[in-house]
Amino acid sequence: MKQSRYKWVLQETTDEADVLLPELAARNLPEALSQLLWQRGIRSPEQLTAFFNPSLAELHDPYAMHDMEKAVQRIQDAVARGERILVYGDYDADGITSTTVMKEAIELIGGDVTYYLPNRFKDGYGPNTAVYQEFIAAGIQLIVTVDNGVAGHDAIQYAMEQGVHVIVTDHHELPPELPAAYAIVHPRHPEGRYPFGDLAGVGVAFKVATALLDEVPAEFLDITAIGTIADLVSLTGENRVLVKHGLEALKQTERIGLQMLCQTAKISQADITEETVGFAIGPRLNAIGRLGDASPGVELLTTFDDVEAANLATFIQQKNDERQQLVKRQTAEALEMVSELAEAPVQVLAKKGWHEGILGIVASRVVQETGRPALVLSVSEDGLTVKGSGRSTEALNLYDALSSVKEYLTHFGGHHMAAGLTLPADNLDHVKAGLADYVTQTGIDMSQGQELTIDQRLQVSEATLPFIQSLQLLAPFGTDNPSPYFLLMPEKIRQAKQIGADFSHLKFQMVTEGNELDCIAFGMGADIHEFADGNDVQVVGQLSVNEWNGFRKPQLAVADFAVEGLQVFDCRGKRGQSQMPLPEGRVAYALFDEKNLDLLKQVPEEKILLLKDGSVPSSDVPIHIDDLVLVDCPYNQQLVKELVQATGCKRLYLFVTSREEYYLNGLPTREQFGRLFKLIAQFKVIDVRYKLDDVASFLRLKRQTVIFMINVFFELGFVTIDDGLMKRVESPATRPLTESRFYQEMTEKIRIEEFFLFSDIKDIKQWFLQQEETT
Repeated sequence: MKQSRYKWVLQETTDEADVLLPELAARNLPEALSQLLWQRGIRSPEQLTAFFNPSLAELHDPYAMHDMEKAVQRIQDAVARGERILVYGDYDADGITSTTVMKEAIELIGGDVTYYLPNRFKDGYGPNTAVYQEFIAAGIQLIVTVDNGVAGHDAIQYAMEQGVHVIVTDHHELPPELPAAYAIVHPRHPEGRYPFGDLAGVGVAFKVATALLDEVPAEFLDITAIGTIADLVSLTGENRVLVKHGLEALKQTERIGLQMLCQTAKISQADITEETVGFAIGPRLNAIGRLGDASPGVELLTTFDDVEAANLATFIQQKNDERQQLVKRQTAEALEMVSELAEAPVQVLAKKGWHEGILGIVASRVVQETGRPALVLSVSEDGLTVKGSGRSTEALNLYDALSSVKEYLTHFGGHHMAAGLTLPADNLDHVKAGLADYVTQTGIDMSQGQELTIDQRLQVSEATLPFIQSLQLLAPFGTDNPSPYFLLMPEKIRQAKQIGADFSHLKFQMVTEGNELDCIAFGMGADIHEFADGNDVQVVGQLSVNEWNGFRKPQLAVADFAVEGLQVFDCRGKRGQSQMPLPEGRVAYALFDEKNLDLLKQVPEEKILLLKDGSVPSSDVPIHIDDLVLVDCPYNQQLVKELVQATGCKRLYLFVTSREEYYLNGLPTREQFGRLFKLIAQFKVIDVRYKLDDVASFLRLKRQTVIFMINVFFELGFVTIDDGLMKRVESPATRPLTESRFYQEMTEKIRIEEFFLFSDIKDIKQWFLQQEETT
């Protein structure tokens, strides 16, 4: 049995979704979409139509947002009076696009506007008093924040005291006390009446632009889509409208910088999707802010100069390459630390020299790999301070967990799934212990892993091109509207092979009743042995169309898998598969011959089961063994059956080494027995104590073969052996060789070796399953 990495949560089906069937039939769409739509809150034909065809006319009145009228009037007054305006943004993709929208909107109404993106290492997040002081001293008369501000008390208070109004436009969580700004434009402000609270920072800026320009600014839809997707806000309601139309705008954008970025990143502009933005464009804009100054992002989006655009796109690509290498190196270092540490409910990993800008990404990779929450922290050069980011799972609210150890933290912030924190290095052990205590005291079960919501079960035959194309009607996919996950249980897996430069990915086919589905499993190359027998596998993934060389085929991107029942892994040297990774954790190594103990020099003694007396010592067998390794060949099949039952194992590794190689040597032929008998008759007396090697040499047989033949003759009464001297018995009774117990035991050993060492692994597994059925 192979446990899934995630905790699978299968959505329930409901007959209520049938209300959507007539509308789907009218559109010639598959009935299976009704359940998927219902799960996404689409409960009527009218909602279905709006979902499939989101219109800009559905965008809400921007003036329903708190302080919108006051903010717009102040900006218009500033433009009319020729005041100098500062747009103060943020260093991520949402902040870059928010800044661009606000800056260009103010320019369109004739404003004198500049912008500033704080440096995450020098200025930190949000309003910075020193920066405000500098700009006010240089003559700035109005400050408009985008994607930040609701927690910027000190800087905003300073500006207001200097007579410089601050207009806050933000979408982050509202603190209990808001800053004393001139206006706070926020979709979830308690005194507002805006009907959609999940706008990204760029979405709020877009609404301000709409109010300023007195129309929906279609020219900003392209970059609004980028910021909305990159910030992982809910892709429902108004965000769905903005992104749906924004993606179409991106395909034909006239922004030279975006065109150049697509060329540099080898992105087909005509084929841009939310996935392109989320995995290619967004990360590139984020990369510059992670590693330094994010301002080139705004310059890229606003420039009209071809040469400048090309240079900026190249620079951003280089920063992204640098970011990828840093993430790869630091993730490897972090995972190595995880493997060396005792298992903890929350992994706290700290190291000097780690780049602060990518710690959140690394933490996400660690969580993905281990299924446990992780804090990834960088130790300052002087070794006194630790700073970093954390990512969590559904089981643990990271903000609450950090709150339980807040006395050891300099400061922290975040939410259920992510957090940032700073603390003195001397407090690190206290934080580790405190987080472990919190998990224990709250009774949180960390063994289940992250949840993975599965939308539907699906047959291999149902994964057709038309069905996959119909799923695109649910796009754009993202938070609260994910691309559907399907559970498939094929009859068999075939053609599993490792692919990629480092063989880190896996490709295989699922087959049921002659229907095939190609599968790609990124990062699962090391799991190829799990698919060895191809049976009882359950696979969860997302469907797409794979286009190659003019051909289009359905394909499943595997997110997780599990294997039911007993698994038998072929590690037999004769099969050339001994490079399989050995199991860890609750494992036992079964040894049937004490002479083979030298094969387990590196195995802890408590994990070795020595079964030399032919019975299972139940008192010595560990309880709940997950993995059982058969080290040498068991010449007692009943013993193996009892051992598997006693341990309750579900994963069996077959090394089954045989030094004697009974099957390869085989039984001596009647002709060979005859030659030995003639030799005994010829010499009357043979000293088998000292002349055995001479006898073997003369007969051109192995020494062990000759010993076996002599034992058979002795047992059948054909010879006598006294004090090492063997003599022929005159006129012995005629008896067949098969009557000999030695002969029978050798025949059985040969049969067992043939089965365990040379049978197909599927036949061996079937034998074990039959033993379970007859228990």
